[in-house]
Amino acid sequence: MTSILTNSGAMVALQTLSSVNNSLETTQSEVSTGKKVGSAKDNAAVWAISKTMESDIAGFTAIQDSLSVGEATVAVASAGAEQIVSVLKDMKELAVSAQSENVDHDTIDADMLKKVAQIESIIAASQFNGANLLASDVDGAGGTSLGVLASLDRVGPTGTPTPVEITVDTVDFESSIDVASLTTITDADTAATALGEIEAYLQSAISGAAQLGADASRLKDQGDFVSKLTDAMKLGVSAMTDTDMESASARLKALQTQQQLAIQSLSIANSAPETLQQLFR
Repeated sequence: MTSILTNSGAMVALQTLSSVNNSLETTQSEVSTGKKVGSAKDNAAVWAISKTMESDIAGFTAIQDSLSVGEATVAVASAGAEQIVSVLKDMKELAVSAQSENVDHDTIDADMLKKVAQIESIIAASQFNGANLLASDVDGAGGTSLGVLASLDRVGPTGTPTPVEITVDTVDFESSIDVASLTTITDADTAATALGEIEAYLQSAISGAAQLGADASRLKDQGDFVSKLTDAMKLGVSAMTDTDMESASARLKALQTQQQLAIQSLSIANSAPETLQQLFR
């Protein structure tokens, strides 16, 4: 039955066109923004996960900056420690040479004093951003270690992230290498005493330099891990929310064709009642 009041064919064609237009609008939005999940209405569960991960990514980006500062602080202290080892080796040579009776002990002691001043200067200058891992007081506030933010640990999807630090202890060369109290060299006997003291200082310096080297290596390894972890998290968020452009391109072309056909179908359905005029001629 054909009715001039209700065009069922046009209604079906209109619904089809409306559905195609909605799909086309969605696909065009995905192509233009590059996001298949750009807001909560697109996919609430995926959007919530992606926003949580994005906040973690921002946190790990800040951690990378913290690790970089920590690495630089340890690197400065390590360079200072290695230089002190070199100066102490020179002092050891001077003390050995002073074992002989026919040497100028005053000149050797004067050289020793210059080396002492050099070591004290190195210890004082081996700081980065106000933190000195060669000093007794690391930060000027009585600190004996440097805390470097290294990670954010989360348990469960809604758990609160827990910051984790790597602690770098001071090697405290001000106490263990107290060159200011070195025995004055006046003869072979005092030279022997000074040699023993320098040897003890040298072992402390070597031990401290090795400790700082191990700390620097740990911070570097953690920095590499955080960098890779951040990249992996970014890829995960991308896989959940970004548009597959190849698939979207094919879908867009198909929907444009469907839209053209739906428009033609609606046009045909709208023109169907006109055939009734022939019945009344």
